[in-house]
Amino acid sequence: MVNWLDRFFGLQTNGTTMKREMSAGLIGFFTVVYIIAVNSLILSEAGMPIEAAIVATIGASVFGCLVMGFLGNAPIMLVPGMGINALFSYTMVQSMGLTWQEALAVVFVSGVIFVAVAFTRFSKLLNAAVPHSLKEAITVGLGLFLMLLGLEKGGIVERGTASILALGSLGEAHVLATVLTFIVAIILFARNVPGNFLITIVAGTAIASFFGLIDFSQMNGGSIDVAEAFSVFGALSFDSFWSMTFWIAVFSLTMVLVFENIGLVHGQVNFIERPEKFNRAFKATSLSAMASGIFGTSPTVASVESASGMVAGGRTGLTAITAGLLFMVSVFFIPVIKLIPDSAIAPILIIIGGLMLQNIRNLDMQDLSESFPALLIIALIPFTYSIADGIGIGFILYPILKIAIGKAREVSVTLYVIAAMFLMNFIFQVVG
Repeated sequence: MVNWLDRFFGLQTNGTTMKREMSAGLIGFFTVVYIIAVNSLILSEAGMPIEAAIVATIGASVFGCLVMGFLGNAPIMLVPGMGINALFSYTMVQSMGLTWQEALAVVFVSGVIFVAVAFTRFSKLLNAAVPHSLKEAITVGLGLFLMLLGLEKGGIVERGTASILALGSLGEAHVLATVLTFIVAIILFARNVPGNFLITIVAGTAIASFFGLIDFSQMNGGSIDVAEAFSVFGALSFDSFWSMTFWIAVFSLTMVLVFENIGLVHGQVNFIERPEKFNRAFKATSLSAMASGIFGTSPTVASVESASGMVAGGRTGLTAITAGLLFMVSVFFIPVIKLIPDSAIAPILIIIGGLMLQNIRNLDMQDLSESFPALLIIALIPFTYSIADGIGIGFILYPILKIAIGKAREVSVTLYVIAAMFLMNFIFQVVG
């Protein structure tokens, strides 16, 4: 068995052992397992049954980690991405008016396009077409959006008001529970405590329970409603397939998926000094994203938390497979996961958003034609509550400014086409 694993994953070639890989997978799992609760609650904002959202999140994570392990042979965990799940629930469903079933079809179609990009040379063309400043701005904008969502879920701010501490909306107990949980979360994170987000969820749930914010009747005696649990699997609907809204959603999601994963996978394989793993790992990421629509969740991405497993010594796909199998075991804890309140999740959204905001330091603030479109993307994603609209404005303004200062040739033909598509979308919205 050990010899087979060594041959298949190249343990000796990668300078690792089975024990080290499994230990790295265990550590990686505990740093990212919080995604089950966080992603499920965000998906429920789109109208999905919470139990079904939990099962879909687990299923997509299991599949993603296994396909990465066997096909990509890289220690990268594929789980539903933060920011992209917000795009799914708050933009595609709540803002654009798609049903969650139609949004799942968008995920699948975007995944198919992602696969086509990953398995051809088009990925290099697309990656080269979009300026670095706009790529960074998307990440920063998503981070600011996540912070806003966390502050809203915690009752710290309220949409449509300029006041802080929206006590009238969620109540004093909820806000106090969020604040106390945030203090625990930021201390654990600052001290780099292993599994800090998981500990935060446990502590936050206990705090909420102390304030009487948890309804223990949700556990239903520990039983699982099988019909509800699998109600989103294969539930994608193509009823809006021929509508402009559907394809704008597909376009926006594909842009975020491709560029975010190009950056993440590149960074992760370079971190373990195995850049040759990029192509296979990127292909595995695309297949997992496509399958997410079938499982019933927003797309999986190469998780940032994969770095924890790499630091622990993970160098091959055996690390990802170990994490995938642990995700499979977590299905037995669904009744407990359902109890986790918003006040326990909000601090994690705030911290993750804050981490994504740090990418703003990579922007060139000296060149207005580079920085201003990027800053508009960053501002408009949370202010408009629409990731697609925020990205669109930035992509339209970028070539306009380059043309205005006589640098039109710096803009690729591909980017002109992308900007034109976004402009057409806004025109159709106004006319419609």
